[in-house]
Amino acid sequence: GCGTGHFLDYLRAKGVTEFLGVDHDTALADHIPPAVADHFRSADIVAYLEAGAEGRTFDRVFLFDVLEHFTPQEGRRLMGLIAKVLRPAGRVLVKVPNMGSPWGLGYQFGDLTHKAAYTPSAMRQLAQAAGFTCMACYPHREGSPLRQVLDRMVHGIAGRVLMAPPEIWSANFFAILETADR
Repeated sequence: GCGTGHFLDYLRAKGVTEFLGVDHDTALADHIPPAVADHFRSADIVAYLEAGAEGRTFDRVFLFDVLEHFTPQEGRRLMGLIAKVLRPAGRVLVKVPNMGSPWGLGYQFGDLTHKAAYTPSAMRQLAQAAGFTCMACYPHREGSPLRQVLDRMVHGIAGRVLMAPPEIWSANFFAILETADR
């Protein structure tokens, strides 16, 4: 789900030389920055991984706004396929809408192609079911420094008032997953 390739271009600018972005949308090929066009594949990720991922293995796999487009069963299958192409000590970084927070509703339900909803607890369950350990779940911080301070204040007050405040308040959250056998 590399989209228009901005993250690929970021990796290139950081000096990373071996990387690959895969997205199912064939129209994106026209929008990928020329400097990273050789690092882009238009393919269904499950089919790509099942076909052997061109013999590639990876240190890191990034699933930003991808996993929620699969049912929980499809997500488990996808994670199992990813585990097969991870190098030892490889990790997966996932970003999904946070359904444990009231702020995540707009992200989750604002896209009719979303098939699964995740809380940090549900992410840990998926990780375990797919043979991963969830090393950490953490918020996706957005906005100016002032906005972030105000968010912490509001969440601090709401957390004291609510009987069951969310584990993470941000609208989206990240999870770091590592294969359990490593």
